[in-house]
Amino acid sequence: MPQNNWKTKCTLLLVSSLTIMSVITISPALPLMSSHFTSVENSEFLVKLVLTIPALFIAIFSPITGWLIDRYGRLKLLWLALALYAISGVAGYFLNSIYHILISRAVLGISVGMSMTIVITLIADYFEGLERQKFAGIQVAFMSIGGIIFIGLGGILADVGWRYPFLIYLFSLLILPLSIMFLHEPAIVKKQDQVKTLLKSPGIIWLLFLNTMMMWVLFFLIPVQIPFYLKSIGVEKNALIGAAIAMSTLFSAVSSFSYSKLKGKFSFMTIFSIGFFLMALGFFLISKSHTYGWVIVAMMLSGLGIGMMIPNTNIWVMKIAPPEIRGKEIGKLTTFWFFGQFISPIIIFPILSNLTLSTTFLVAAVLLFLFSISWLIFHFGKISMNGSSPL
Repeated sequence: MPQNNWKTKCTLLLVSSLTIMSVITISPALPLMSSHFTSVENSEFLVKLVLTIPALFIAIFSPITGWLIDRYGRLKLLWLALALYAISGVAGYFLNSIYHILISRAVLGISVGMSMTIVITLIADYFEGLERQKFAGIQVAFMSIGGIIFIGLGGILADVGWRYPFLIYLFSLLILPLSIMFLHEPAIVKKQDQVKTLLKSPGIIWLLFLNTMMMWVLFFLIPVQIPFYLKSIGVEKNALIGAAIAMSTLFSAVSSFSYSKLKGKFSFMTIFSIGFFLMALGFFLISKSHTYGWVIVAMMLSGLGIGMMIPNTNIWVMKIAPPEIRGKEIGKLTTFWFFGQFISPIIIFPILSNLTLSTTFLVAAVLLFLFSISWLIFHFGKISMNGSSPL
């Protein structure tokens, strides 16, 4: 069975690493890109859009991918996505127009929307029960570790020149042959189309989708705004900026790797409450920090929070989605995930026109704390209704 093959597991993890790499790799280069394109109107906003526009196209193409793989299989689309990822990702190294770079980043988003939806669906196909729970935590941890490596490398390359981090996207060409050799097409549950259209997930799945979107709207303040915040408090080296953001991904990995043990003690709802509280504490520290050291502590707390909530969401959706429409539901989850990332700077941009970055992080901390309290109330409400701890 493919799930017992370590080569298959490693390949799934490598494909997963491309997701977080697609967005944050070039984050340390944003200030330099902004300076390079300073003659372009609204250059600062457009450069931030370079970071996040892939998320819009991930959001658009993920449900389409989910629909396709439920009908025609997983792997051929995955192979196409990996090739497209390399071509569109490295394009930023060669292009001279900020608008052409934005187009290439949009195509990158299409490839990630395909690959991420497929890899999460394959994990749900290959694994069940506790094994699925463990591997989902390992997957997110590996994504975070990959993020540390790629953003650290991106910071180093950004000190050479803002174009060089785009070369990192060629990494997908190393994964393509591994996916051909070691991944196996699962047996897709086939049903009459009429029956399949009647299948629905429980209504709570929409709460999970919306929760995911808001989680990413707020967390994405870190890769988009932290480089500028650190510059404002006197941190000039791009490698240090990359290291700060990488610290959040490191502690996200620690949290995700421990997810299975955490889930053995707490409900889905309680884990969300803890995760949002840790993020709130991290954002509050950022708002009050004027030294690099305290920002690092804030990155640790924020990473711990997001790291437990990603596998928590994935496992909950895998658990309640019928296998026949699993790809479609995971496609929707991916859509809300990355739509949240895309709209984050769009929502924050007008706020920053009226508030400082510090105050913006403080407002975000208050919102995160309210989400934490809401999930805790939801948890105890379920207990009082059911007479036992839910889920």
